Amino acid sequence: MYNRQKEIPREVNSLGKERMLVTGGHALEGQVRVSGGKNTAVAVIPATLLCNEPCTIENLPDIEDVHALADILTELGARVEYEPGKMMRVDPRPAEGISISYHNAQRLRASYYLLGALLGRCGKAKIPTPGGCEIGTRPVDQHLKGFQAIGAEAGEIGGILTAECEQLTGGDVFFDIVTVGATVNVMLAACKAKGNTVIYNAAKEPHIVDLANFLNSMGARIRGAGTDIIRIRGVQYLHGSTYAVIPDQIETGTLMIAAAATGGDIIINGCIPTHMDALSAKLLEMGVKVTDQDDAIRVHVVGQRRAINVKTQVYPGFPTDLQQPMSALLTTAKGTSIVTETIFEQRFRHLDEIRRMGAHVRVMGRTAIIEGVSELYSAPMTATDLRAGAALIIASLMARGTSEIYEPGYIDRGYEHIEDKLRSLGAEIRREPVL
Repeated sequence: MYNRQKEIPREVNSLGKERMLVTGGHALEGQVRVSGGKNTAVAVIPATLLCNEPCTIENLPDIEDVHALADILTELGARVEYEPGKMMRVDPRPAEGISISYHNAQRLRASYYLLGALLGRCGKAKIPTPGGCEIGTRPVDQHLKGFQAIGAEAGEIGGILTAECEQLTGGDVFFDIVTVGATVNVMLAACKAKGNTVIYNAAKEPHIVDLANFLNSMGARIRGAGTDIIRIRGVQYLHGSTYAVIPDQIETGTLMIAAAATGGDIIINGCIPTHMDALSAKLLEMGVKVTDQDDAIRVHVVGQRRAINVKTQVYPGFPTDLQQPMSALLTTAKGTSIVTETIFEQRFRHLDEIRRMGAHVRVMGRTAIIEGVSELYSAPMTATDLRAGAALIIASLMARGTSEIYEPGYIDRGYEHIEDKLRSLGAEIRREPVL
């Protein structure tokens, strides 16, 4: 039985109490294997509550968001057996709760997926507004609109998201914008709704497809995942399943950028190259060599990296989660780069930190103008969110001297043992307590 109460959570141990030290100037070389996908894991784990039998999720990353979800399922009454970095076995049958604590909800953004899962399972749910990284406005209006379209009363009162319905009934869901979170939540709730649900303007990310595949492996009837129209025929019973989540697209991209930043030559194994097409195209435009194999990508740098323009878009466009690491890389590219962030309005905060290292950056609204410099210099910096932390690592790997990164607990939320992986490639990186 999983019991996290016996240990000190790593997030408590690292936030404010540790720092990461990174010495730049080492070209990354060698091979590394990517972990299971964070964005898939945080959707698939809540989905286990919809199952009428025990199920097993494999290839889960050993990250704080997964630990938090294990705690949440236990809080709801499910039996959880968890081997960090390997698998989680969930028996949802004893779960009787319809709400979770404010503390657990605040530990991750994806805690709001419990709203759709519990609505589909119990017909009611009460979830405190979620936590997660502060990267801009992240409204839940489309989630609530989706639940209402399939027959639920849904709203927000006093910081609590609520949804309730005696019998969910399939219907047409029209999203005003493309939204991953609302797509996931409505998919979860609609799996056990009576009749057919059609989601229009659905998100198309790889983890949407993986969630649909997991649900279908339990007997759900979902078609169209990966397109902008998803069709769901509700079922009454979902049987147990053993399922392995896909590799982490964002970790893969971060490692690719790290290789480009250090002038390295690495092979990333266990990834899905087609998921990386948008990033690969931009690295090639910079002059970085990127070659694909069946389940591996080689990134090899020869010569000077060129400045480029980047604009974040919904999948299959350039991912917003890779904008921060990518903009860190561009601070040393030859020429002037323009980065436009269309998804989250506060996703340039990391550039304030990288300016300490000598970067030449101007931010105008949702656009960053980056004039490449020949060299960055080490500095003390603070991670303000998960992907910003990854960007600071990228910048530190390029810099002269040893940089200090405070609040590394943000990085633990989404990257499995990132220091170990980078050290295996030749980076000089370690943690130490802050006294």
